[in-house]
Amino acid sequence: MVFVQRIDNGTYLTPSETDLRDLYEYPAGLEAPCIRLNFVASIDGAATDDGKSAGLGTPADKHVFEVLRDLTDAVLVGSGTARAENYGGVVVSDEARAWRVAHDRAAVPPIVVVTSSANVDPTSKLVTGAEIAPIVVTLESAPTDRIRALRDAGATVITTPGETVGSHDIRDALADAGLMRILCEGGPSLFGQLLDDDMVDELCVTTSPTLVAGDAGRIARSSTTRSRPMRPAHILTDDDGTILVRWVREHPGTAKA
Repeated sequence: MVFVQRIDNGTYLTPSETDLRDLYEYPAGLEAPCIRLNFVASIDGAATDDGKSAGLGTPADKHVFEVLRDLTDAVLVGSGTARAENYGGVVVSDEARAWRVAHDRAAVPPIVVVTSSANVDPTSKLVTGAEIAPIVVTLESAPTDRIRALRDAGATVITTPGETVGSHDIRDALADAGLMRILCEGGPSLFGQLLDDDMVDELCVTTSPTLVAGDAGRIARSSTTRSRPMRPAHILTDDDGTILVRWVREHPGTAKA
């Protein structure tokens, strides 16, 4: 695996592990959560292969996936994706753990699951096998037995009013917990919701060197179509054809009405 980054003067370099962390580091001085999404897609735009995004992964994608988790305060995910991808807690290497502590981050970031109905299995490895208990953001109207079971299993449950868990509810819950550097790993519906509500600060997208076709969906899905201009902060390539781009908006982490 050989990463190559094109720089402004037209030359190329191979970034070290330190370089990768610098390339993907969050902006300093955040006053509100900076929400970064990470997705992989095929050349023809499929978000999954055989129903799972893991089927599109490459060594370079998996490497950057780990770097992004090393940098974040919390991993945000929808409950459907957590079930489909069989999520567990974040696993951090000893080296990354030391780096995180030295850079004013908790040793291990929690998983934050969004679910209107508190539909998270309290016996799943996400709850019982995680070093850091997950945070579940759900509705006040979610079944009380589910909420109780999750709390009894050690999960932190945050409830919000309304008929759905809105993007502002998610952002406020993250901010109240002091979680500012956010890595959202999906799924497409949560991405679409955040995009509709203008909550997407960054998108790290990997183009996997494969064609899928079929009826696989896109990385973002919603009932509306809106344009959100972004700019590439950097572009990396691997010698197997993988392309990794970090797209950013102009003012990440600013409060949104």
